[in-house]
Amino acid sequence: MASERLAKSDIAQKVAERTNLPKAQASRVVDAMLDVMQEELARGAEIRITGFGSWRVVETKARTGRNPRTGQPLPIAASKRVSFSPGARLTEVVRSGRVGGNATGQAESAPARRGGSRTRK
Repeated sequence: MASERLAKSDIAQKVAERTNLPKAQASRVVDAMLDVMQEELARGAEIRITGFGSWRVVETKARTGRNPRTGQPLPIAASKRVSFSPGARLTEVVRSGRVGGNATGQAESAPARRGGSRTRK
């Protein structure tokens, strides 16, 4: 099993390669996407990317834990955490190790054509 780690700059580089964008522009796209996701999660929205997965904020209740050294009870405050649930396509790709197409399994959009395709009469 590979234990390679990707930093945000590595992701931006891969986006640049796949989209033929300059790396600086791809980096801004990655930053913008992460900013939007962070802002929406902070306001309590759920984010769904079909085939890839969904993120949502889950509130945890206050509870009593234990100090592992002493066994003394410790109060643990209520909190919020982000939960990620992988989509079917992501789960399939991870389990099979087969990568191909785009992450969501949907058809990639064709580049826009210039000049239109209408015929003149």
